[in-house]
Amino acid sequence: MAESFKYGGYIGQLLRVDLSKGGISRELLREDWARDFVGGAGYSARLLYEEMKPKTDPLGPENKMVFMTGPVNGTLIPTASRSSVCAKSPYTGSFFHSIFGGFWGPELKFAGYDGLIIEGESEKPAYLWIDDDRVELRSAEHLWGKNPFEAQEILRKEIGDDEIHIAVIGDAGEGLAPYAMILVDIRAAGRGGMGAVMGSKKLKAIAVRGTGSVRVPNMLRVYNTSLKLSELMNANPGVKGLSDYGTPRNVAAMNAGGILPTRNWQTETFSRVDGITGETMREEVVKGNRACFACSVNCTKYSVVPSGPYKSVINGPDFETVFGFGSICEVDDIKAVCKADEICDHYGIDLISAALSVGWAMECYDKGIFTKEDTGGIDLRFGNADAMLEMTELIGRREGLGALLAKGTREASRIVGKDSYHFAMQNKGLEFAGHSARPYPAMCVGYATGPRGGSHHDIRNTPEKLGMVDRKTLEGKGALAAEINHWLIMCDCALLCHLAEPIWGPDKINNNVIEALNAVTGWNLDFPQTRKIAERQWNMIRCFAAREGFTRADDQLPPRFMEDPIPDGPMKGSVMPKETLERLKNDYYSYRGWDLETGNPTRVKLADLGLEFAAEDVC
Repeated sequence: MAESFKYGGYIGQLLRVDLSKGGISRELLREDWARDFVGGAGYSARLLYEEMKPKTDPLGPENKMVFMTGPVNGTLIPTASRSSVCAKSPYTGSFFHSIFGGFWGPELKFAGYDGLIIEGESEKPAYLWIDDDRVELRSAEHLWGKNPFEAQEILRKEIGDDEIHIAVIGDAGEGLAPYAMILVDIRAAGRGGMGAVMGSKKLKAIAVRGTGSVRVPNMLRVYNTSLKLSELMNANPGVKGLSDYGTPRNVAAMNAGGILPTRNWQTETFSRVDGITGETMREEVVKGNRACFACSVNCTKYSVVPSGPYKSVINGPDFETVFGFGSICEVDDIKAVCKADEICDHYGIDLISAALSVGWAMECYDKGIFTKEDTGGIDLRFGNADAMLEMTELIGRREGLGALLAKGTREASRIVGKDSYHFAMQNKGLEFAGHSARPYPAMCVGYATGPRGGSHHDIRNTPEKLGMVDRKTLEGKGALAAEINHWLIMCDCALLCHLAEPIWGPDKINNNVIEALNAVTGWNLDFPQTRKIAERQWNMIRCFAAREGFTRADDQLPPRFMEDPIPDGPMKGSVMPKETLERLKNDYYSYRGWDLETGNPTRVKLADLGLEFAAEDVC
């Protein structure tokens, strides 16, 4: 731990790498920023706001990437496995934090660093090797063009250690595809195009080995807190479902409840859902379980399709894969879904954006906007699994219609026109994950105002879905959305996994989050203090967006959510009219103390949160 750093849970040191100059340096983690923003997305947003100019080119050398951990990483606290990579996104045009699990983040702390700042641009392909105090930039010319798994295998042999942890990009990142992802061992920093930012810097991979540890002020307190939280998790039936079936555990239940997005969100029930449920997946393809650091849930499923046209070996599929390449495309074969997952990993593309781009293209084909001439002879109808896979391959290679779809649905619909924007299921450029919004007002306003766009990790429908509040009532939904924002962003700064929602949320910051933070840091936070930190984190990210020119007008939903009621099923008739959304936005902004006209934080709010430095940029 850095000698002058006084908080437990932190190493107290950042690593900075200037790719343009080949420079490597170390600097102290700022104690004031750690206390005000904790770590992860919050600390990264504060750092990038300080060091980057507005309107920076996301794919230029002036854009910076911050790989950041949090204080709980590397401790016994359950689900403390997450890490963040943050930059200005080439996909949305604003600050983006992509969160990933596994072991890479804790390993970075064991090597002696809370975070890693990457700046500049290498002249030739390079990779970064972090081996405790020894840090080197090495040539990656022999890795360039290799898929992520091939590159990882080569690096492990080259370094001579099968236990190192590696973040790596694929062909999509090298080719600057705007929704390229970073594969981190077997997990992914999937959303927002962080792989393209890494590719623009000609940085192929970051390999880490650490042999140190994380200090805490009272090991017995951390142990007892971890034991209590683990017992709470293990007693929760939802956690057991994750252990048994992974995140696809709810596919059948969501379909039965009329909230499984289907046929590019034209409906939310899938008549052939039995072919893609968690139970079917477990029976047909799952061969084992895999867990992240400090987690007993084992939610990742190791799956194998041993032969046939969909032969594949993957770590998954997760729910978002099943929804995207399953119900959205009306494909009812879990083996085809596995193959789609493998293709995305092979090229290094975000599977949600890829799947929704294919679903959008299928609807264009269904409506006659695309013909077989446009698709290169592919019969791109809903339900055609082989056509779905062919088009996903074309996206990965950026060939034919795939080159258009690799731009994402917002840009593709702008180019194509012909009302195709109506069913481009995105906000701020980011395609929506598979969590229903139309029946849930808080979910709708949370999705609309979310800084990343269509990210289900900025908002949840859980309180409305479970009946904790009346889902049909508008009163108080702006406040509810804001408080859900707070527990989610706090977890993204402490770096706790959202899948442990029952113990970290689900409607506001849970006392368990506070207890975990206090145990590892030695702080004595109460709920109001913790909530204010989360509010500061959220406002910091909003300030970044406002400085880039985002306003209230960008807080929108797809026309389909606002104009097309769900046509059938238990949620039949659910829709979020634009005028209702505008009312909810007013409620949300008012609750946050933001300006109703611009949707930006006010001077009074910024002063209250200690963010006065941003006032000239956003007020």
